[in-house]
Order: sequence, then C-alpha cells, then structure tokens
Amino acid sequence: MIKKYLFLIVLFSIYLKGNSQNNYAVTSIPFQQYTATSVLQGTMDDRYSDIITIPFSFDFYGVSYNQLLVSTNGYIDFRTNLANTNSPFSFTQTIPNVAFPVKNAILGAYADLNNSNGEGTITYGVYGTAPHRKFVVYFYNNSFFSCTASKSSFQMILHETSNIIDVQLIDKQTCSSWNVGRTVSGLINTAGDMGIAAPGRNTSTWTAYHEGWRYYRPNYYTNYSFVRCDDNNDGFQTFNLSVALGDLFSNPSGITFYETQVNAINQTNPIVNNSTYVNQTNPQTIYASGNGVIKQIILSVVDCDTDFDTDTVSSATEDVNIDTNLANDDSDFDGIPNYLDNDDDGDLVLTNVEYVFARASSSQSINAILDTDNDGIVNYLDNDDDGDGVLTFLEDYDRDGNPSNDDTNANGLPDYLESLVALGVSPVSFNSNQIRVFPNPATTILNIQNNTTETYASVDIYSISGAKVKSLKATESLTTISVADLQSGIYFVKVTMNNQVGNYKFIKN
Repeated sequence: MIKKYLFLIVLFSIYLKGNSQNNYAVTSIPFQQYTATSVLQGTMDDRYSDIITIPFSFDFYGVSYNQLLVSTNGYIDFRTNLANTNSPFSFTQTIPNVAFPVKNAILGAYADLNNSNGEGTITYGVYGTAPHRKFVVYFYNNSFFSCTASKSSFQMILHETSNIIDVQLIDKQTCSSWNVGRTVSGLINTAGDMGIAAPGRNTSTWTAYHEGWRYYRPNYYTNYSFVRCDDNNDGFQTFNLSVALGDLFSNPSGITFYETQVNAINQTNPIVNNSTYVNQTNPQTIYASGNGVIKQIILSVVDCDTDFDTDTVSSATEDVNIDTNLANDDSDFDGIPNYLDNDDDGDLVLTNVEYVFARASSSQSINAILDTDNDGIVNYLDNDDDGDGVLTFLEDYDRDGNPSNDDTNANGLPDYLESLVALGVSPVSFNSNQIRVFPNPATTILNIQNNTTETYASVDIYSISGAKVKSLKATESLTTISVADLQSGIYFVKVTMNNQVGNYKFIKN
C-alpha cells in the first residue's frame, strides 16, 4: 500500500510540474489603471534597467523569480544578467518563435520606443497586502522612435500567489513609418518555443485604447485552499474540515485527514477533531487520504478587514456560499476566488462599479445592493444584470471590452442595464407564472415547472461563462434535473417551447 501511494504522489508531482509550465491562456478583463511612483533609473533608448527586486516570488513558466529587468522598449525581462545592456528594438517574428530576439519576458506593448524627449515616464510600484500584492510597471506617454508625436501608455501587473499577469493597454498608438509599426503584447518563455499573445495583439501594426488582458494558467491551483477570516487577529482559526471533504470528493466516505504526508501515506495519527480543527501554523498544509488518493489542503487565516481585490466588497462578504471558506467561491469560474477577483461575475464590468445600492426614493436611505432585474442575484454577482437573456459581456456592442459605455438608444442608461435592448436576440416570451425554476439556490436538484398548455420543451443549462453544461427534453409539467455534479456558482436555464424562449437564473450551492 505504501509503494502504491508513493507512486501516485511521484506521478502526480511530475504531471503538475510539466503541466504548470506551458499552459498559459489569455482572456479579456475590465480596464483598470493603477498608479506607480518609483521612477525607473536609466531610461536611455533601447536599454535594460538595473536589477529590480520585487517583494515576493513570482512563478513564470515554472521558474520562480524575485528579480527582473525593465526594457525601455516596453517589456519585463527575467534574464537579470542583461542588466544595463542594450535591448533589441527590431523584430519581425510573431510569438512564439525561437528566433524572436527577446526571451523569458512579459511583453506589455513591445515596440521601438524612445523617450529621449522626456515627455513620458517609466515607473513601478507595489499594491496591496501579502500574500496578495501586485507589482506594477507603468509606461506613460512614451514616444516611438522617429515618431515623437505618437505615444504609448500601458501597464504590466504581476500578482503574488496566483502568479497571474495582467496587461492594461491604456492608449497604445502606432508609428507605421518605423519598423512598420510592429508591436506585440504577450508572453514568451526562455527558449522562445512557448508563447502567447492577446487576440489581435501579436506582431503587427495595431492600436489599442482602454483594453485589459489577463494571462493565467488553467488548473494552476494544484492544491485545495481553505481560507478563513481571522476573528481575533491571532493567525489561528477553527476549521470545519467537512467543507473540504464536500469540495474534494464526490464520495467523502472513508476519507481521513492527517497533519503530515508521512502519516497520510502510513495512515497513522489521523486528525480526530474534523469539525473543530485549529490550524497549528499559518498557513498550514494537511492531507486528505482515502480510496488510494492523497490530496493536499492548505489552511490559511487572513485579516478580512483587508479588501484584497480593492473592489469595495468586504472580504467576509465574498463568502457567497456561506461555508466559511473564501477560496471556494468563484462565481465566474475563472480560477480566481471572489475575494481576490475585482470582476466577480466575469461580465467585464468591475465589481466596484456594480456594487451600488438601490433607493426606493431620493428621500430614503440606502436599503439594498442593486439588483436591476430583481431576480435575487445582485448585479455584482449577476452576468445578466437586466434579465434580458443576453449575458452582460455580450452587450459590449462596440467591442471595446467595456459594456458600461454602450448606450445604443442614447437614453443615458447602459444597454446591459436595460432589458428592452437586446440586439439580435428575441425577447423573453414566458412570464413568471408560466415557467418556474426552483429551488433557488439549488444544491442537488433543480425543478422546472411548466404551467403552460404545452407538453414538450427543451431545457439547456449554461454556466456563467456561456458554456452549455446540461441539455434535455422535457415532456412533463414538472421536470427534475440533477445539479449535484455542478460547481457552486451562477447558472442560466434556457427553456425553449413552441418557438418561444425563456431565460432564468439560479445559484448552485
């Protein structure tokens, strides 16, 4: 038995090591601009900076760094041996490419920049509190070589712990008369054979304004995290480990917790007080073992007076499923827990924009968080804020990455908050009395009650990201659907019957 467990652990670690290095993906995020006040020393044309030490370790393509360089041509380079040397300014290749002149780099908006006129700045700074700090490099108003009238402003943001990379393209103009205006925004590894660019932002001539991109690694979080608020600020808290059981195992029977990996392998000295376990260190790794599987669980206690994602929602409030674990609440399934995510529903509207309060009248005080469509899901957790059946991020009709500035009928109300505006989509045909979706929230089953005279309908369930997760034909007045296998979060139910369509939402606990 011991040999079997050792084999599984070694195989699992080999898989994670290889898998974590080469699977970056990129997705659009809301535009958000940071400030940075530390001035980069040495901003000569085509030049690498001195070595800059960042206050946390950052994993890039599977290697951990706490030092980096900034090139005056618009990128971060982890090859610190190149400090104070010339950085390449000319390139023709798209990434990835082993012949690309820059390697092991985060390309914010790499082009031949030359700020010798002193009109722009290059600065850097640190945001937030450990272990969720951000390191920001800010290029503001930098000129292009031979095109001093054209400017480039953008930011590169490195996230502690999650190792996520954000690029905010503030105002990237172009200079087509030099190097054909070539610019690239993306990542490239140390060999050049792995890399990724944002859509439409690989090596070519392009402009961008108020555009955000996030680079992340799917399934990067290899261990289960259990994060609790610290009630008395002493770094220790009582954990109900059954919460982790429910998240990690479809059948939790026969699973036992251990404080060390050796004990888990040997199945000795189990934790006996599962419902009232107090962490011994902060953080602390424990192990769940059973049925031939060993899984790591990282227990952490954090100060919930800190708004880690600066979205104005208190960290304690971001425990949406109210199970005491902040780390398993991920409303938009983007791999970032709500308490670390400044766009909780993934609709390209920042949470702090949607976290507003409704008033019954101007004379009344604040009474409730805004829920525009009155569906029981507040806007900052709702990816269809107006209940028109069109996901909020799809109401970005000018495709600039920001649904908040789309007002196609010019009435002063953004389209994503106005149910009468749903371009290219048929309006909802059923009223609330004809189709009922319950219970809401749902844990194991969801009922679709058909109160119409029709007896044949199709039912499709979609995740908040738009992926279809279940589909069936309903021939009864009451159809029961198992949702026990779905992750916790917000889902959409589409009922189609006799050429009519109804869209509904429910929360899976």
